[in-house]
Amino acid sequence: MYSYDEPVYLISVVAKILEIHPQTLRQYEKEGLIAPGRTDGKMRLYSQRDIDKIKTILRLTRDLGVNLAGVDIILRLKERLDELDSIIEELRESSKTPSQKELKIKESSYEVILFKK
Repeated sequence: MYSYDEPVYLISVVAKILEIHPQTLRQYEKEGLIAPGRTDGKMRLYSQRDIDKIKTILRLTRDLGVNLAGVDIILRLKERLDELDSIIEELRESSKTPSQKELKIKESSYEVILFKK
C-alpha cells in the first residue's frame, strides 16, 4: 500500500478519475497550484494528496466560481492556517501540566467545507 504523499498516479489516470482534461492538470501546475512528482524520464506522478488538492481546486472553480488567482490565495491561506494551528497546538501542549496533558482535545480554528449543489 502506498502512502498518502507518495506520487504513483500518471497524469492520464488522474485526468480520468477526476473527469478533466490532462491539459487542465498541466495548467494547474503552470499556475503553481499543484506540484506533482516527476520520474527520471520527467513523467508527472500524482499522490493521493495531490488528487485531493485538485478536487478542492475543482470545487472552488466549478461550484463556487473562484478564478485560479483566487484559488491560489485560498490555498495559501489554508496552508498558513494549518501551520498556525500546529503552532497553537504545540504551545498548548507545552503549557499544560502533566494532568492536563492526559486530556487531548483537537480543536481547529477553522473548517473549510465545500458543498455540492
